[in-house]
Amino acid sequence: MAVPEARARVARGSRIWVEGKHDAELVEKIWGDDLRVEGVVVEPLGGLDDVADRLVEFGPDAAHRVGVLADHLVAGSKEMRIAEAVTRDPRYAGVVHFIGHPYVDIWQAVRPAVVGIAAWPEVPRGEDWKTGVLRRIGWPASDQRDVARAWQRILRSVSTIADVDPALSGRVEELIDFVTVEPGAH
Repeated sequence: MAVPEARARVARGSRIWVEGKHDAELVEKIWGDDLRVEGVVVEPLGGLDDVADRLVEFGPDAAHRVGVLADHLVAGSKEMRIAEAVTRDPRYAGVVHFIGHPYVDIWQAVRPAVVGIAAWPEVPRGEDWKTGVLRRIGWPASDQRDVARAWQRILRSVSTIADVDPALSGRVEELIDFVTVEPGAH
């Protein structure tokens, strides 16, 4: 719930990193007011492949925590292997927290009914997921512009936390809590 008349605070040293632009836009759309009150910045990574290098660059510590929201963070996935490698590094104990959702892409976290479909269709492995979804629901899917227009349509459909699955909302709330803990608080 947005706090009326609340002013945004100066950004904290901590960050929430998400995999991509769509993730950042959805988090901003739903939690933006809260994030501004808390002084939390959400930054897209462009995928998890370079997260270890980004962490070295950022240098997280007790006052500069990093919460990472990852797509499809499930056993055996590339994302899980990356997260496990980072969390084994003693430099990041207690200051970096990975959390994932079970979706192939953040689009799936939006409740289908909000977008006017019965369910997110299954797309076989090896087929581009977004294009496959668009084809199966009957939306234009010929190029990246169609994907971008589809995302804007999906994003416009979302207005509250109730428009996304709790498997996403709970995880985002957990990351906000993680990065807003004051240094020295238990």
